Amino acid sequence: MEEVTAAGEAFALLRERMSELADLEAISGLLDWDQETMMPARGARARAEHVATVERLHHERLTAPEVGVWLDSLNGDALDDAAAMRAEPADPADRDHALLRVTRRDRGKALRVPRELHAELARARSTGQHVWAKARSADDFEAFLPQLRLLIDLTRRYVDCFPDAEHPYDPLLDDYEPGMRTAQVVELFARLREGLGPLVAEIARARDEGRAPEALDGPFSTDDQRRLVRRMLVDVGFDPLAGRLDESEHPFSTTTALGDQRITARFGEHSLEAMFAGLHEFGHALYDSQVDAALEHTPLCTGVSSALHESQSRLWENMVGRSRAGAEYLLPLLREEVGGVFAAMDADELYRRVNVVRPSLIRVEADEVNYALHIILRFELELELFEGTLQAEDLAGAWRERASSYLGIDVPDDAHGVLQDIHWAFGGFGYFPTYALGNLIAAMLWARIRADLPDIDARVATAEFGPLREWLREHVHRFGRMLTPAQTLRRATGSEIAVEPFLDYLWEKHAGVHGVHRGGASRA
Repeated sequence: MEEVTAAGEAFALLRERMSELADLEAISGLLDWDQETMMPARGARARAEHVATVERLHHERLTAPEVGVWLDSLNGDALDDAAAMRAEPADPADRDHALLRVTRRDRGKALRVPRELHAELARARSTGQHVWAKARSADDFEAFLPQLRLLIDLTRRYVDCFPDAEHPYDPLLDDYEPGMRTAQVVELFARLREGLGPLVAEIARARDEGRAPEALDGPFSTDDQRRLVRRMLVDVGFDPLAGRLDESEHPFSTTTALGDQRITARFGEHSLEAMFAGLHEFGHALYDSQVDAALEHTPLCTGVSSALHESQSRLWENMVGRSRAGAEYLLPLLREEVGGVFAAMDADELYRRVNVVRPSLIRVEADEVNYALHIILRFELELELFEGTLQAEDLAGAWRERASSYLGIDVPDDAHGVLQDIHWAFGGFGYFPTYALGNLIAAMLWARIRADLPDIDARVATAEFGPLREWLREHVHRFGRMLTPAQTLRRATGSEIAVEPFLDYLWEKHAGVHGVHRGGASRA
């Protein structure tokens, strides 16, 4: 009886501590959101100290000796695959198993890294975002270079804390995609690039022969787009009482609680990027909002990995927003809120024009086919940085060379090249590959959704998004971090991550958009 009581007390203390850590993570996210949306420019230096303090407190509380004592007194480590298929967030035993696994994992990584290094990284990441924004605006890579060198140096010191890693990139990838290894991503991306080659060639031939649709370029009033995006977000299920839409230099989503999702967009007259970015960030927010309430106020109450998270944003942006059914839904909104060219356009034309494939300089504006090449470019540069074959000062030139080789475009300046993304400014090395992995997972989920919801196209076309939200809640969202990423994917699709469903999806779509098909002969 005494042993049971002691275990119960240990678990109560552990849960209390992990709840505190969940609060600190929410506070950190709120500080980051404010920095990107509301904070005055002169607050950057103080904000870096705020973030460093929160990170230091989090690290101290997670690695404190008493946490190890509590863990040592408790049994159970993880749910195996068979148990994971049966696990339920509402079952306290399942939640306890998951909390132990996640705590052991997070604490094990944190113990390897000195507290001072954690704080230095947090400070440099916060400062880096401010330095990057100014450098990008001025198209001045040299101005960002000292901060970038610092971030790379600190990240290399972080990697050195994991001497048993198979590859120096593994600890970085594992921060965003737990359990995945660099060798697996290299293999997946090699198959992806090989599979995209024939499709890119066929679409290029269709374009050369004049059979490709015209891109949907602006100008479009930014005020009209703001109204459009707000209306669209309410339609798909974004709750204005539980979320905010703001503007930032780089669109993102952050969640501080189940009832507090914050997304941002960037509005420009040259395209409808903001409309699709709105759907993209809604996908992130929906995932976080539909985690089972039984997991709230614990480290389990968030998405299980970056790739699973990106699968949700890419699914809403592309499988929904850029689908033929999505065109049926969006066209009336575009006619009412934007007008102009949309007055005489039909859904078939809108569908084809929002799915034009053409090389682009900017990743977030890239079409579905070329997007993966943008990610592979960044992934390879990161590998070379941490393998020691590429130095920070050579990144801009390497970027230009890779963009010419992979995308067939010349980079005119660093603002449209090495400075375009915020990720390296916040030390997010290891994040980029999860975007392309998210595309692969989105295609796998979409294939299962279409099998389970055979009327999904009709529902999307008529703005009935409830069944899709519920399917995602039931099969993906509600588990949070209770399962591993691999377990979550297997439970939802029955398969390991694969390239083929994504390639199948692209070929099927572009048979209708560009008149191409596998085998090399385009249809007129």
